[in-house]
Amino acid sequence: MLVSTRSESAPSASTTSTTSAGVSRSGLLFAIGAYGLWGFLPVYFIALAPSGPFEIVGWRVLFSLVFCVLLITVTRAWRPLAVLFRDRRIVLTMGLAGVLIFINWQTYVYATLSNQVVEAALGYFINPIVTVFLGVLVLRERLGLTQWIAVGISIVAVIVLAFGYGQLPWIALVLAFSFGFYGLIKKRVGPKVDAVSGLTLETVWLAPLAIVQLIFVGMTTGLTIGTVSPWHTVLLVLAGAVTAVPLLLFAAASRRLPLIFMGFIQYFAPFIQFLVGVVVLHEPMPLERWIGFGLVWVALVVLTIDLLRGVRAARRVVVEPA
Repeated sequence: MLVSTRSESAPSASTTSTTSAGVSRSGLLFAIGAYGLWGFLPVYFIALAPSGPFEIVGWRVLFSLVFCVLLITVTRAWRPLAVLFRDRRIVLTMGLAGVLIFINWQTYVYATLSNQVVEAALGYFINPIVTVFLGVLVLRERLGLTQWIAVGISIVAVIVLAFGYGQLPWIALVLAFSFGFYGLIKKRVGPKVDAVSGLTLETVWLAPLAIVQLIFVGMTTGLTIGTVSPWHTVLLVLAGAVTAVPLLLFAAASRRLPLIFMGFIQYFAPFIQFLVGVVVLHEPMPLERWIGFGLVWVALVVLTIDLLRGVRAARRVVVEPA
């Protein structure tokens, strides 16, 4: 899901329509499209029943690689990809990123098929807070008082939810930390690796693992592709496009929108997932979970206020004469 992939160049003002506030309309549409598609992923994976999570993720990896190869061929982008393949550091880094996103995908699909969509949504709600926390632990960044308050509130929220679930919300924590570390790695490679090239490198690394996983499923429970219905087979094959299209929309949006807007819109996906879990799938929400989610949302409000203050302060510095 939420991948920090940016292009080196932004579109010129003449090629991008803007709102009266100076925000790209196309950028907003791309961002809403990306996060909207990510938000409805649980519905898509549920529609793949009776396929299990290991088979779904295996096909998702392979068909994502196929989709990327087709896209690179159509756009004639093999030369830039070949340059990346010659950079050993980038190739190894994207291999690590691939492992993290594989863990993320496997956990998410398992959560969806085991009726734990609400907890999966929690993972993406707390992901921004985990990212801040990892900034301190890994990048040695210094947090302001407001950010520490947000982190503290989120820790209390996890404790409350642990009591509510009767155990640690491990699905949410695995999703948040795997994607948090994945985001750190993507930040390291920065604009050198675009969305399609990044997904291609990651799935190249994961393809052997996916093949082994599918062989294992075939030898145990049996593969379902081609055995249920034509529609089911088509949905499994489309897993590659369903994975890549939101990434491309996100990359297009990030080139056109300020970071503050991307920060707000990123909550669309877990909010939609939360609604799917509660309203559509009728997952239980006892009082303890409402309190825990409420604390997480308060922490996100605190972080958002801190972000707004930072943006306004930066603008004042730019406006002030030297």
